Amino acid sequence: MMSSPVTTRSVSTDSSAPLPAPSVAQRSHMGHLAAGATATLIGDLRELFKFKVTTMVLITTWAGFYLGSIRSGITSVQRGLVETLIGVALVSAGASALNEAMERKSDALMLRTAHRPIASGRISLPVGLALGLGAVLLGGWTLLETTNLLTVALALLTVFTYVAIYTPLKRLTSLATFLGAFPGAAGPLLGWTAARGQIEWQGVALFAILFVWQFPHFMAISWLYRHDYARAGIRMLPVVQPDGVSTVIEALVYAVLMIPVSLAPWWLHMAGVAYAVLAVSLGIFYLAYTVRFSRILRTTDETESRMVARDLLKVSVLYLPLLLTGLMLAATIR
Repeated sequence: MMSSPVTTRSVSTDSSAPLPAPSVAQRSHMGHLAAGATATLIGDLRELFKFKVTTMVLITTWAGFYLGSIRSGITSVQRGLVETLIGVALVSAGASALNEAMERKSDALMLRTAHRPIASGRISLPVGLALGLGAVLLGGWTLLETTNLLTVALALLTVFTYVAIYTPLKRLTSLATFLGAFPGAAGPLLGWTAARGQIEWQGVALFAILFVWQFPHFMAISWLYRHDYARAGIRMLPVVQPDGVSTVIEALVYAVLMIPVSLAPWWLHMAGVAYAVLAVSLGIFYLAYTVRFSRILRTTDETESRMVARDLLKVSVLYLPLLLTGLMLAATIR
C-alpha cells in the first residue's frame, strides 16, 4: 500500500524579519516595571547609606563649619563648605553601609531592620562592602583634597571606631553604646577642623554637646526596640537589665548633664546671653521628657511604656537642631 503524500509548509527562518512593535499597553507595562525597579534601587541605597542618619551628620557638620568660619571672621558660604559636606556625607554613608554589611545576620532577626537591603538579600554582601569601602575612600580623598590632614584623620578614625569597635562590641557588652557615642559626636568637630585646621576648645564643646545628647536619645530607642535587640543577641542596656532602672538612670544623668554642657559655647564666648537662655530652656524641656520617661518603671502597660519612650525620642530629635540653630544665629565674632 502506498502512503498518501503529506504536504508540508515551509517555515521562514529569516532572522532579518522585523519583530512586531510592542503595543501601547506593553510599553506602559515595561515603563512601570523600569520605574518600579529604579524606585526600589533608590530606596535600597537610602537604607544602605542610612540617609536620615547621614543627613543629621551633615547638619551637625555644617554647624561646626559655620561656627569655625565665624571664629575666623569669614563667611561660611563658600566652596569649602560644599566640599566638606560632600566628603563627610560620603564617609558617613560608607560607614553606614559597612555597618549594615557586618550586622546583616542580626539585622535579619529584628523586625525593625529585617527589610534592610543586605539583610534581606536585595543587595549582595560583596556589593554592599564595595559600596561602603568605595564611599569611605572617595569621601576621605575629597576631604584630603579640599580640607586638611587633621579632618581626614578624624573622619577615618570615626569610621574605624564605628565599624571596627562599636559594631562588633554591640553583641558583647552594653558599654558599646558609650563607645559608639564618640563617632556619633564627630560631625561638628569635623566641620570645625575643616574650617579652622586645628582642634580647639570651641570645637570640643560642640563635640561634647553631641556626645551627651545621644544618651537619652539612645536609651529611648533601646527601650522601644528592646525585644528586637534581645532576639538578635545585641546587648543593649534594657536587654542586659530588663527592669529599666539602669536605662532610666543613664538617661537622667546625661539629660541633667546636657544643661551645663550646652552652655559651654556661651562660656567660651561663641555666643551671647540669648543663646544661654535658649540652651537652658531647651535643656529643661529635654530633661522634663526624660523624667517622664521614668514612667517605664511604674507602668505594666506596654503601650504606655512605648509611648513615653517614643515621646522622648521625638523630643531628642527636635532638641538638637533647635539648639544648634540657636547657637548659629546667636554666634558672635570674637
